[in-house]
Amino acid sequence: MSQTDMFGEPAQQASPAQASPTQQAAELRTQLHHHAHQYYVLDAPQIPDAEYDRLFQALQALEEAHPELRTDDSPTQRVLGKVLDGFSPVRHAVPMLSIRTETDTEATGAQAFDARVRRELGLTEDQPPVEYAAELKFDGLAINLRYEAGVLVQAATRGDGEQGEDVTQNIRTIGQIPLKLQCAEAPPAVLEVRGEVYMRRDDFEALNERQREHGDKTFVNPRNAAAGAVRQLDPAIAAKRPLSFFAYGLGEVQGWAVPPTHSGLLDALGEMGLPVCAERTVAQGASGPQGLVVFHQVIGQRRDQLPFDIDGVVYKVNSRELQERLGFVTREPRWAVAHKYPAQEQLTQVEGIDIQVGRTGKLTPVARLKPVFVGGVTVTNATLHNLFELRRKRARVGDTVIVRRAGDVIPEVVGVVGEARASYVPNFRMPANCPVCGSTVVREPREVNHRCTGGLFCAAQRKQALLHFAQRRAMDIEGLGDKLVDQLVDSALVRTLPDLYKLGLLKLAALDRMADKSAQNIVDALDKSKTTTLPRFLFGLGIRHVGEATAKDLARHFGQMGRKDDEQKTGIMNATVDQLLAVRDVGPVVAQSIHTFFAQPHNCEVVEQLRAAGVTWPEHEPSAEADAASLPLAGKTLVLTGTLPTLSRDEAKAMIEEAGGKVTGSVSKKTHYVIAGEEAGSKLEKAQSLGVPVLDESGLLALLAQNASGAVESANPDQL
Repeated sequence: MSQTDMFGEPAQQASPAQASPTQQAAELRTQLHHHAHQYYVLDAPQIPDAEYDRLFQALQALEEAHPELRTDDSPTQRVLGKVLDGFSPVRHAVPMLSIRTETDTEATGAQAFDARVRRELGLTEDQPPVEYAAELKFDGLAINLRYEAGVLVQAATRGDGEQGEDVTQNIRTIGQIPLKLQCAEAPPAVLEVRGEVYMRRDDFEALNERQREHGDKTFVNPRNAAAGAVRQLDPAIAAKRPLSFFAYGLGEVQGWAVPPTHSGLLDALGEMGLPVCAERTVAQGASGPQGLVVFHQVIGQRRDQLPFDIDGVVYKVNSRELQERLGFVTREPRWAVAHKYPAQEQLTQVEGIDIQVGRTGKLTPVARLKPVFVGGVTVTNATLHNLFELRRKRARVGDTVIVRRAGDVIPEVVGVVGEARASYVPNFRMPANCPVCGSTVVREPREVNHRCTGGLFCAAQRKQALLHFAQRRAMDIEGLGDKLVDQLVDSALVRTLPDLYKLGLLKLAALDRMADKSAQNIVDALDKSKTTTLPRFLFGLGIRHVGEATAKDLARHFGQMGRKDDEQKTGIMNATVDQLLAVRDVGPVVAQSIHTFFAQPHNCEVVEQLRAAGVTWPEHEPSAEADAASLPLAGKTLVLTGTLPTLSRDEAKAMIEEAGGKVTGSVSKKTHYVIAGEEAGSKLEKAQSLGVPVLDESGLLALLAQNASGAVESANPDQL
């Protein structure tokens, strides 16, 4: 009988006596990759577990005898023993965007999406229908897998969409994720695969059973268990959590011809050995929107029978060419929408209504509830959002209410049920003063939210205020991060911003995990930050609606901060609303916010105490506002990409803004210039495809040197 290899083909390998250690290791890796795919992805194992273990141990022994044979894609590298100090930040080459959510009925959600797509594409009723792909919306943790030359080199969480966390070592422990892609031809130079890490319900139940047996804390739901496993600092612990993965999209791609349709892309990813959910369809022809409706209904009926949790389905325009044409709005693609199912709901009783002060000063009425189990958690509090929403729902203490987990995350009161109240219960009223600090509570015109004006003075906002003040673009206090701020506030060492400059070496060194050298570094950073600029200082105060650009405009216009005891009433602190409205790009809402901030005595006292602590910035006499039209880049929008030879990203941005220009993060037809450096990626390609002028650093400097009527517009700006 002739021997066959693990793929059923005639064996062609050399005998063990003839094969070199390199050949043996390569053959073992190939076999283990194949059988892992059969077991984890296809659920069709071809060999017993004992045989897989034998192959694994053989490779492990070979790599221990010959360490030089160990590769990043080796199955033995799935669980690395090193416990991480923390997660390193990862900047996404292509942002991980969110998707617009619909929560309407089955018909209106799909039809509204189709109508928007056709409108954006300019299609009339007599033109062909749009083809859509429909898939599940998994309830897990979004992950970006980066493969280079077919080998997994990095895995990162979504984070804020622009920057996530490096969780490569933990993702390696997930058996479904191939360490090396199965490519019939040469693998792509770079292939970033987006997908969802989740936990099957049976695995979740088994995990909780093990936790109970060992007397450990159980997990609330599969999503929390999965997210917690991915963010474990010890990969060995993560390896004990039974995680799964589904691929559903792409990030950066180099050296690969992406299939022309989304459905084709998923097929191609599956052929590479990546797990792709089979619960998907393509809605074609005139019944396209109706096909989405049917898919939504069918999945909704089968939702409880699925082996994993979902919270909706996702509709996508199938053609990638049409996706490019549709583009994005803000941070959401126009060509995709998530159609959620109704959240789980339960009845309970309102026992009280409290006010919660958020880190930005927003006052939120919160219903204290008789405990109820909703959506996998015991809920005791639920948001009422704002006073207007509370009145609309007519919720009062003692009412029986419907509670649901809005978006499957935040519990909310949906409405009141039952008969009229037996006795009178007064309407809830928002307090005139902040329940935390006593500052005045205001509601800005045309806004529904009430806010505490305490700002820096309010304990509820204190930690966030400190972190904002210390950030690089404000006072740039290096080393003052979340953990240290938590300690400083919780130990009452810092109550307001000026307290930072009262910290000495002894106080800092006495904190947990703070050695003498670390404490000295913080003292030095605080001392260095005392010399700053007026825009940085103003931005660092955290005035609502005042970002970096507005802070620069205010500093340019007024020239000085001013003092409240100044009889001349000059400077920003003394500006009236009308005077603030004279500042470039400052409207009524921003002007009122600034005026309200400095109308609070404690905010002005914070400024004076910072001055007394030695914080200084150059001031000058206020002068007439520069004519915006005379600035070189007045009215121009620019995008920065790649690494410039001598200028940092912040330096280039500052120069552009000083010249009247605006810097944005994405390229569109409205972009005037793209400034590209080394390793410029998709933004450069987008600019070239749209015909947007591209400049290098020298081109930017030349542009800044021109006046508004210079010859730049007629010159050839493409210097790359």
